[in-house]
Amino acid sequence: MIKKLLFLYCALVTITTVQGKEDPRYPVFTIPEDMKTGMYAVIRDQEVRLEIKSINSSSYYYRIAITILNPNAKSYAKEIVGYDKLTVLKYLRGTAYDAMGSVIKKLKQSDIYDQSAFDGFSLYSDNRLKRGDLSQGTYPYTVEFEYEIEEKKLYDLPDFFLYHDDEVSIEKSSFSILYPAALKPRYKLFKMQEPTVSQRDGKEVMQWSFKNIKPEKFEKLSPDFRLVVPNVAIAPNQFEYDGYAGNMSSWEDYGKWNALLNQGRDNLSEKTKQEVRTLTSGLKTNEEKTKKLYEYLQGKTRYVSIQLGIGGLQPFPASMVEETGYGDCKALSNFMVALLKEAGIKGYYTTVSAGADDYFIDADFPSHQSNHVIVSVPNGADTLWLECTSQSSPFNYQGRFTGDRKALMITEDGGKLVNTHRYSADQNAQTRIADVYLDLNGDATATVKTTYAGTRYEKAGLSFILDNKYDEQKKWVQENTEIPSFDIQSFTMTNHKAALPSAVVTLNLGLKRYAVVNGKRVFLTANLMNRSTYIPEKTEQRKTNIVLRGNAADLDTIRYHIPESIYPEFLPEPVTIKSKFGEYESQYKLDQGNLIYIRKMKVTRGEYPPEAYKELIDFYKAVSKADNTKVVFLSKT
Repeated sequence: MIKKLLFLYCALVTITTVQGKEDPRYPVFTIPEDMKTGMYAVIRDQEVRLEIKSINSSSYYYRIAITILNPNAKSYAKEIVGYDKLTVLKYLRGTAYDAMGSVIKKLKQSDIYDQSAFDGFSLYSDNRLKRGDLSQGTYPYTVEFEYEIEEKKLYDLPDFFLYHDDEVSIEKSSFSILYPAALKPRYKLFKMQEPTVSQRDGKEVMQWSFKNIKPEKFEKLSPDFRLVVPNVAIAPNQFEYDGYAGNMSSWEDYGKWNALLNQGRDNLSEKTKQEVRTLTSGLKTNEEKTKKLYEYLQGKTRYVSIQLGIGGLQPFPASMVEETGYGDCKALSNFMVALLKEAGIKGYYTTVSAGADDYFIDADFPSHQSNHVIVSVPNGADTLWLECTSQSSPFNYQGRFTGDRKALMITEDGGKLVNTHRYSADQNAQTRIADVYLDLNGDATATVKTTYAGTRYEKAGLSFILDNKYDEQKKWVQENTEIPSFDIQSFTMTNHKAALPSAVVTLNLGLKRYAVVNGKRVFLTANLMNRSTYIPEKTEQRKTNIVLRGNAADLDTIRYHIPESIYPEFLPEPVTIKSKFGEYESQYKLDQGNLIYIRKMKVTRGEYPPEAYKELIDFYKAVSKADNTKVVFLSKT
């Protein structure tokens, strides 16, 4: 009996030992060859699950196993998960496997870095993040990450994108939403089939499943990412965030919830009220009063970011801005609305998706889609727009940060979608006048005066350095003077603040070997510093629409003072190019021994069908050719 028990024990130990070595997982040789072709990573298995538990709670589960084929995909070996006081990260796990599927490494708690999600400008923030890194030095290998988050709110539900990278294929992926029938979320599909719907544990389940997906290649000048990649947008109807209940089934209702957050936060001290009355006394129009109060705000306050709980959405009271002199976009905008109210002017707290590339708002899907707050002031047929976070922005100027997009105005009747200001191509003008004095050896000196108006006022950060120190301005000139070789002899910058602002940059330059001298001939490119080299990359068959967001005009007038001992042997013919994308003209004139070069170009915003892409390429090819045409001078002797 003892022998039998001993045998059984030994057998169990043997079986346990064999089973203790885990079976290979995700061996690379099982990936179909076509799923690797042109890819630098392959998602082997991905599971994403969103569960709505109640009107004020939800959870999010995420697991991904991805094979990293080469160093171009090394970023996928890291996982970063954010959390805060309303977002609890239950766990973060990770495992790395070699090419054969054997375990190389498992994340231990000591391997997971926990740190503040410091963004460099937030004064207060409870945002934190955990980061796991499974990077390996030998390719290919596979990493698997898994985590779960519990949200103590129901508000901004995460959307699902089938892929984010056009060089990562997908073997298997699934996305599901679990919810009580009474809290069924709204969803909007793009390039996706309707989900399968089932029941599980007394809840409804929507699920999408995918196998063997190769992503479509991303194309330049495409519509917003959300209009290109297959995705599901999700939003609640009834929701609650940190004790504030609301409904976002319509923009109107969502705006009412935003108004609830702001309620009672516009009270000003008697001292500030008196300052408002003094500042606006004697001013006749609302625009004059608004401008005066905006300049008061700029001089009195500074911007800091504050992200604490619902503080990411709710402004601090106007009284706090009074006392401290600082606030984030919400607090400063709320303070501005309070100042206007005291002056008898109706200003509206207005949310917007800010950023040069974050312009898209899905007007047909009410949900949290903003990241910034500004103030709008109806002014007859027009609207005044106030960027309250800037101490230097011109009054009523909207540039690339918040202009030319939709925003949500929080009115007495709820939310109202409005269009922010769009400048025309002629308003976004770059106008250049130059005199160039050419020597026989090809050297030259030049005086160049360039006016940057409208959104061109922001070119390469120009608007931010107009009032800065000499060295910072000189660095801008060096980096943005598009001449092959030049010496800065002197320069000036002038700032003209207005609703249509402009900056004037005047340069005095030395140009070594600007023209090429070859025997008796002198070769000169007349386009001094606005030569187009941009040509859209060629594609075999364009699939997405072409989106041009630029609205701009250029006008260059360059006068070349030519030595009397040479004369034009070859003068290019005038060029006129007309296209649906824009217009271009260049011409050369002789005037009392001088050569005058005039260039005009205008491009306009618009969306065009894919089949127009070749015409776009041809347009920019023709412009580039015209811009780089040379004039040939010949010696008289």
